[in-house]
Amino acid sequence: MKIVLAYSGGLDTSVLLSWIKDTYGNAEMICFCANIGQEDELKGLEKKAKKTGASKIYIDDLQEEFARDFIYPMLRAGAIYEGQYFLGTSIARPLIAKRMVEIAVAEGADAIAHGATGKGNDQVRFELTAAALAPELQIIAPWRDERYRKDFPGRQAMIDYCAAKGIPVQASAKKPYSMDRNLLHISYEAGILEDPWYDSFDPKQNRDYFTTLSVLPEDAPDKPEFVELDFVKGDCVAVNGKKLTPLQVMKFLNKLGGKHGVGRVDMVENRFVGMKSRGVYETPGGSILHYAHRQMESLTMDREVMHQRDGFVPKYAELVYNGFWYAPERLALQAYVEESQKNVTGTVRVKLYKGGLYVAGRKSQFSLYNPHIATMEADPTKAYNQDDATGFIRLNGLRLRVNSTVNGAKNLKG
Repeated sequence: MKIVLAYSGGLDTSVLLSWIKDTYGNAEMICFCANIGQEDELKGLEKKAKKTGASKIYIDDLQEEFARDFIYPMLRAGAIYEGQYFLGTSIARPLIAKRMVEIAVAEGADAIAHGATGKGNDQVRFELTAAALAPELQIIAPWRDERYRKDFPGRQAMIDYCAAKGIPVQASAKKPYSMDRNLLHISYEAGILEDPWYDSFDPKQNRDYFTTLSVLPEDAPDKPEFVELDFVKGDCVAVNGKKLTPLQVMKFLNKLGGKHGVGRVDMVENRFVGMKSRGVYETPGGSILHYAHRQMESLTMDREVMHQRDGFVPKYAELVYNGFWYAPERLALQAYVEESQKNVTGTVRVKLYKGGLYVAGRKSQFSLYNPHIATMEADPTKAYNQDDATGFIRLNGLRLRVNSTVNGAKNLKG
């Protein structure tokens, strides 16, 4: 049997590699590690994987593809899950799973394996992607295997297993939370965050926690900073007049936003598997892009198109969160998004200050804002006749007058 395993080289995936190989009859193990901006040390990973039992390892830099083909399309849709979460982990999983499937097909593998737990969303995201792209592949998820959970009831059992097997791992003291980082964000959950009353923004106890990509607002500069973003068809293509690739935009804005403490979120969210979960997120660059993109849309997008698109944003975000990136309904919504973005082109100026984002100007050749029509002074274009509003209001009030005639007394009584 040949199996492709999502591998990082840490304690968990090192144990997975060895355990799966033994459990599935000395299976041939091919490891895959994706560089999606997590800043992990990848040096020596190939040697480590092979010493642990892998026949081959792929270490792929997917950062540009991640920014261009996953983050940017999602940003064009304006997607945020439950009004707060910028979907940093959610959007990374279909890319990782897609590459795993590609490797599995190229290598003639029988299955792909992952280390996602049975309580989280990632297991669903990995496996729904595989179902959409290569349904013939088997899925191996050890955390849903009672044998694995029996063998490893805790972290110490994993450390002891590695020692007995001669597996090279550095098991450091466990942090009081778990983390997941990529180009779009870093997330923190579990541990001390399982108490929803715990204040993750408290500078007295958290300057060493939850400040990987951004400072706390209290530690941000006392002077605001301005940044100009140029958009073409919904995509940011330049910052402060300098043309950049999507990856370069993300890196630049992550640094800038982090400096000013923007994009910090602490929320209780609803996992797809049914439970509520508390998480802390840092998304500095993504929050700037999302905010500026909306400002550009406000100037250039037709009202009804915007309202219609806004109507399905919660559904779009839910599809990404739940792992349906490759589902036909997400692709159909994306087609609408692309049509809506045709004129979302221009420049937005944003002020960053103490964790806040403030618009400081927007302009576009496709601007639908006409100051001559919107003015409170006389309209030189005579495009808007105020007398017309009388009939407009009367017609819109017709059903209300009819309803009041029938039910007015009831309404007044509350």
